[in-house]
Amino acid sequence: MNEYNLEVVQEKYARLICEVGLNLQPGQKLFIWAAQLEMAPIVRQVMKIAYQMGSKLVSVLYHDEVATQTRLEHAPRDSFDEYASWKTDARLKAMNDGDAVLLIGGPDPNLLQGYDPALIEKAARAYGRYVKPIRDLISKNATQWLLVCPPAASWAVRVFPEDSPELAERKLWEAVIKACRLDQPDPCAFWKSYLDQLEVRSTQLTRRQYQTLKFTAPGTDLELGLPPGHVWIGGWDYTAGGIKFCGNLPTEEIFTMPHREQVNGTVRATRPLSYHGGLIEEFELEFKEGRVENFSARMGEEILRSMLETDDNARFLGEVALVPHNSPISGLGLVFLNTLYDENASNHLALGNAYRVNLEGGPEMEEDTFAVVGGNTSLIHEDFMFGSEEMDVDGLLPDGTLEPLMRNGEWVWD
Repeated sequence: MNEYNLEVVQEKYARLICEVGLNLQPGQKLFIWAAQLEMAPIVRQVMKIAYQMGSKLVSVLYHDEVATQTRLEHAPRDSFDEYASWKTDARLKAMNDGDAVLLIGGPDPNLLQGYDPALIEKAARAYGRYVKPIRDLISKNATQWLLVCPPAASWAVRVFPEDSPELAERKLWEAVIKACRLDQPDPCAFWKSYLDQLEVRSTQLTRRQYQTLKFTAPGTDLELGLPPGHVWIGGWDYTAGGIKFCGNLPTEEIFTMPHREQVNGTVRATRPLSYHGGLIEEFELEFKEGRVENFSARMGEEILRSMLETDDNARFLGEVALVPHNSPISGLGLVFLNTLYDENASNHLALGNAYRVNLEGGPEMEEDTFAVVGGNTSLIHEDFMFGSEEMDVDGLLPDGTLEPLMRNGEWVWD
């Protein structure tokens, strides 16, 4: 195994988060939401770098995921519609004030396996209602925001179940170092250049204005319509004020929004999906006029059902993303059981909410208008992976020409 100094790695990671992911501006405040108490070492490194960059104030809110188990075991069965609204109120105020927002994930992907999925989903819906105003601001890039997932011991032992907790966490750190290019001499310089390259690709795709994408692979035969004026995004994101940032690190994707009513065919997932502490594996979806009409899963079918029943629009798509199979994360040959990493190893789709920035004029549209032109609004936005080295992707141009985009999982035009 490679040797590394964890404190040095975490400092590089923190600098990448602040300088590239968030692109913190002088004097800008930073709000951090950390999914686990053990994220404290990373949080402290981020705070240090943020203050060195001139941030006026860094605020931190921690979540103890094990407390979720305690609630499911002991709380009254009729209490799962309750939510501590101050948690989302704090994040919402930070975004409305123009603060940068950092979300630090890395949860145990199987934390709630075996618990009552109905209670889990009831709690998830309550959370979704309170977090919706935050999702709306994120979908418009109201300010800089970033999601990262540093390794956690509880996550690592799920990825490497045969190893000791210490060895598993070390292996997961090695994988994250490679995925986030923290082994580069200057990770910040690398990512700035790489994000520029992804942005060029997304601009090329936007100019093509495909009417339909067709995906073909074992178990997948899908036609997906795209609304006029759709915008592909890859690499840099931009706030309404023109500040560039990167919402996910690492990132390999180029994504846009489908037309919510123009998706037909079948999709077979190629990687497990972790959803609210439960795993959904080997699942298939059938779409008719945009809506999931039939579904099945070898494992976690009830979790999948609950997710699809979150609200009326959870069965429609909000995102389609293209990722070449030879992406560095795919090349690691590792299933992370974490959407941030797994989605950047594979073409993927997202059930639920669409990002307004994926449509010309989308951020300014009323919700009804957004729906009329093909946008989807939901309490969830859940990415799942369906790409592989066997997938072909074709795009239908406005003049009726069908041209290849991907063959065997790789870009045709480079």
